[in-house]
Amino acid sequence: MRQRLLEGGADAFLDHELLEYVLGLALPRIDTKPLAKALLAEFGGFAAVIAAEPAALVRVAGLGDGAAAALKFVQAAAVRSLRAAIVARPIIGGWQPLLDYLHAAQAHGINEQVRVLYLNSKNILIRDEVLSDGTINEAVVHVREVIRRALELGAAGLILVHNHPSGDSTPSRADIALTNQIVAAAKLMEIAVHDHVIVGHAGHTSMRAAGLMG
Repeated sequence: MRQRLLEGGADAFLDHELLEYVLGLALPRIDTKPLAKALLAEFGGFAAVIAAEPAALVRVAGLGDGAAAALKFVQAAAVRSLRAAIVARPIIGGWQPLLDYLHAAQAHGINEQVRVLYLNSKNILIRDEVLSDGTINEAVVHVREVIRRALELGAAGLILVHNHPSGDSTPSRADIALTNQIVAAAKLMEIAVHDHVIVGHAGHTSMRAAGLMG
């Protein structure tokens, strides 16, 4: 398997084979194929497995803390690599790398998480911050905190992001109302709110593209 990976890269493997290899590093001398297939059956796909919470992973029979940590290292490496693609270059106009990063970072979270990307006048990322970790269906965000942080950083613009653990990225009425409150407050401070992106398991919704932002 090592030789296949070095010669053919990830495309040379099926999802269960990739998991089998990673698990084998943490669980030597054990046939990890049944465990890999059990994880895929439980969580639904490779991305969902590595994004799963450690507490959920270790509930799968045969997978302990060490193997769970190995899977989380894979996720951390993937997210770090995708984040590098959006640093030091204008985000606006080059959306796909941003969407790839946001999907990897948030699509499979079990709780709502609100992230704010603060940009300078050239639309280059200044700071990527998680503003709120919430529950399975709600994350509390205060308009004043979003604007205060933008002023502290000297940001000229920002992009709001949050996930829907249900998997459906359709904005709720509360999402729309909060977004437009932030837009109005930011406008007074000459800060542009470029978009609010909602991430779900299967895709995303841009509130700007959907015509839901004032």
